[in-house]
Amino acid sequence: MSYSNKASSGQPHGDSASRGLWWLSWNKRTRRLQLRGDDGQALIEFALSAPILLAFAIGFMEFCMAFYTYDAISELAREGTRYAIVRGATCVTSGGSSCTVTAANVNTYVMGQGFLNSSKGSMQVNTTYPDGNESPGSRVKVVVSYVFGFTIPFSSIKPASMSSTSEMYIIQ
Repeated sequence: MSYSNKASSGQPHGDSASRGLWWLSWNKRTRRLQLRGDDGQALIEFALSAPILLAFAIGFMEFCMAFYTYDAISELAREGTRYAIVRGATCVTSGGSSCTVTAANVNTYVMGQGFLNSSKGSMQVNTTYPDGNESPGSRVKVVVSYVFGFTIPFSSIKPASMSSTSEMYIIQ
């Protein structure tokens, strides 16, 4: 009589239904072993891709700030010319005193508006009267220049020089 030892061969004992259950439990064990080998993969992928994604996000925000800064210096130039056109050589307040401004007054007014973060760059204002006087009908020109420093990680972008000019006619 031949005697076989099914337990030592790794085969289950009994009918075909118990053999199917054995296969399921063996399949679960192998799946668990396969998952254990990939446990740190997502962490490593995140560690490699997160700095790149953050650098792109910060870079995008910096370029948005650069466009905002250009818009702000354009607005400052317009505000300076508006301030100067209503305070020409014939400007008089209701009390009878003169409200005439000089180029230095306009420059101080524009610098005092406080639109820009002066810690990131340097702003310069230059006001001129192209026609040579401050009387009504003459022109006033305000040029605002700003150097915007980028702070993008892992890059060496040079600071950007921005300039905006506004010119209007003096009305009083």
